Amino acid sequence: MHEATEQPTLAPEAADGLAASALQAEAWAGEPFLHPEEDPGVVLAPGTARRRALDDALAEMEKGADEPSYGWKIRYSLMLGLERVLSEKPPRLASGTELRRHQIDALAGMLTELIAATQVEPELNGNGGTAAEEVEPDEEEEDLGVHLEGVLEELELPETPAGRDPGAGRRYRFRHPTASGKTIAAAGFVEAARTLGVLILTHRRLLVTQFHRELTAEGYGERFVDAIEKGQKLPRSNPVTVQTYAWFARHWGDLDPTAYQLVICDEAHTALGEKTSAAIRGFSDPIYIGMTATEQLIAKQVSDVFPASIDELPLGDAARRGLIAPLRCLRVPPAAAISSVPIVGGDFEERALAAVLDHHALNQAAASLYRDRFESTPGIVYAAGVEHAYNLAKEFRAAGIKAEAVSGKTPPVQLAETLAAYERGEINVLINAMLLAEGWNSPRATVVMHLAPTASRRVYQQRIGRIMRTHPRKEAGVVVDFVPKAATHNERAISLHSLLDADFYREGARVTPAPRRRVQRRARRKLSPAPWLVPVTPDVKRRLAVITREWQRIDPRFLDDDEQRYWATIAGRNVRFDERVEFVKKFTEGKANRGALEQFLMACAAENPNRRLRLTALADRVSMTIDRASFDDLVTLVTQAPTWDKDRVQGVRTLLRALGDNKVDAPEQILARWTWRLARATRKVQDRRASGEFPEAKRLLGALANSRGHRHEENAAKLVNAALDQSREVGAALLASAEGYTPRANKLIDAARERLGTIQEVANALADNLPAPKAQSGRSRRRRRKRKKKGQGKAQAQGAQQAQPGNGAAPPASQDGAKREPETAPTAEA
Repeated sequence: MHEATEQPTLAPEAADGLAASALQAEAWAGEPFLHPEEDPGVVLAPGTARRRALDDALAEMEKGADEPSYGWKIRYSLMLGLERVLSEKPPRLASGTELRRHQIDALAGMLTELIAATQVEPELNGNGGTAAEEVEPDEEEEDLGVHLEGVLEELELPETPAGRDPGAGRRYRFRHPTASGKTIAAAGFVEAARTLGVLILTHRRLLVTQFHRELTAEGYGERFVDAIEKGQKLPRSNPVTVQTYAWFARHWGDLDPTAYQLVICDEAHTALGEKTSAAIRGFSDPIYIGMTATEQLIAKQVSDVFPASIDELPLGDAARRGLIAPLRCLRVPPAAAISSVPIVGGDFEERALAAVLDHHALNQAAASLYRDRFESTPGIVYAAGVEHAYNLAKEFRAAGIKAEAVSGKTPPVQLAETLAAYERGEINVLINAMLLAEGWNSPRATVVMHLAPTASRRVYQQRIGRIMRTHPRKEAGVVVDFVPKAATHNERAISLHSLLDADFYREGARVTPAPRRRVQRRARRKLSPAPWLVPVTPDVKRRLAVITREWQRIDPRFLDDDEQRYWATIAGRNVRFDERVEFVKKFTEGKANRGALEQFLMACAAENPNRRLRLTALADRVSMTIDRASFDDLVTLVTQAPTWDKDRVQGVRTLLRALGDNKVDAPEQILARWTWRLARATRKVQDRRASGEFPEAKRLLGALANSRGHRHEENAAKLVNAALDQSREVGAALLASAEGYTPRANKLIDAARERLGTIQEVANALADNLPAPKAQSGRSRRRRRKRKKKGQGKAQAQGAQQAQPGNGAAPPASQDGAKREPETAPTAEA
């Protein structure tokens, strides 16, 4: 903690005086304090960040300083440079390249942090930024109970400093996806730091050359110098040096601490190692900006070294904005099991993985897969080790694919020639282990094939970044994962869907959001979406949501038994009549089990709004052997459900046929109870059949219903005897309508029902009494009105007026002169 101090005000308060002081300070510092159309009284008001920079600049000028001090540069120069860059409309680099929105967001986030930092007094540093006597140390923090001086030689260098990290407040980070243009964002910071020394760190020598090439193209080539060490004369006031992290970890103590005020860390997640992070904390005076596409390296976080986040662009947003190429995915079931391969250091052990995957047959299959699926589409293949890469390249060439393998053993000149040949189209497939996982970029690369799976999300994200750069002939990048099609995010091997936490897998479909502006209209799709999909999220609620939302496209073979039944229930409720043929193929082709089929038919019969589908589903369900509980549900459904009011007779007839065909697995007693319950539900139809064949039926049933006591039992006996004397169909119809009021009457009726025949015979007889369903006509029942010809309508209207009796006109006479009688409707007897 530091005590607040009064900031001296040296600039005059008048607007003209402020403008003059700002111009004077601009000539001294090299950065403007006022921009066009700005009010000096507002932007340089007391307490603002720019006013503090102006007052401190005037104070140093008053002391006779010819140029800004190191401390002033650290605190104000980058802030003023960012304001200069962002004040342009639109912001652009020295070459004229316009910055895109996400790159502007990174610069603006950094500017916000620097403005906020100027409101806090600067920290004590060893480069003359602030005198030691200006800030008194807090007495309570001097003795923390840990005295490192006495045991310093016995302690090993920790991963994180045990004491205070003096430069942590000046280390920032932003996260943008691979291929979204982080190098251009870095060039934006170089442009803002035109008066500062800039040190750019990256993790590979190949990327050092790439930075040199791209920054030279953007107009900053004249600023490049070699590393400036202590004792050397500064070749220029604003040098730019590009080096690797390995070099920096060895030589950071030799660097001139006053030569660099800004350090840009490319692929900041690779700077989390013990030696590199210790070097960054040791070289603590400059401002650090870490650029990364992933926040994690094994168990370490980028925020451990770069605490403050200035911007973050998720992969989905980058795809939606069209900053990166969309990604499609193809899952191929693996031919070799990697369950025995251990995970060491956050990823599969390379030798064990190569021992499982590097086989002649597997390599041939991989080459054939690439040839059959993608032909000459440019791509990159990741192998399990250097030897595996060269073996794969041999098989790819044997399959007729122009492929080459590269590795760390490849001589630099040969590597450069191979990469150049790939860019020219002389090579279509590059095969490597990890050499091209980071830093290398080729916009024409379209396919990435993970022949060697990875358990590291960071490695996977870096791999797919190689195909995410946009290209006029690239509609989308294609990711080939060797995992089961229904693999969830809990699998050890990372897949594109687990990386993006996608809910379902649809072969060939886009996994990232579609871009708002389709810039690749001329490009042809290399992979077309399949008509089916399968949920891959491990979250149960999200899986059920996918099944509910996409039930028409779900492939049930990849669902477990419970999910298949749930899917069948949703499908039975919602399937349309014209979709039934295609949908039934999912059952007939063996994609769903028998339980799902039974559940689908039950749900369709119970809840589908289409009457024909309900009848068809009911008939299909009882055409196979059905258990007792399910048939009882169907009996209750058909006899009581309001949805079956109009089709109850046909539903009962279907169920009776099932009983007659012995399709129900239940005891005889239960079968008899269902038979007469169904007959009772169609009592009116059974009454008409009995009365039509046996005229005494109405009298016998009426006498039974209107009598009581012993007279009721006598009438029951008469009805039973009459029923047994008739044919089985008429007797069954008569007994179906009979209802006793006393135990003896019921006993007589039940005994007669048993004597009438077996359950199957009685059920078939009762079904014969019910009418068969009407055949559906192919024609529409809606009558079409004939169009009248012109003039015909007026003539008919006039004729109708003349024929009206009220207007005195007589009805037209027939040819024999007699008056024609009006036609009458036929009577019921006729």
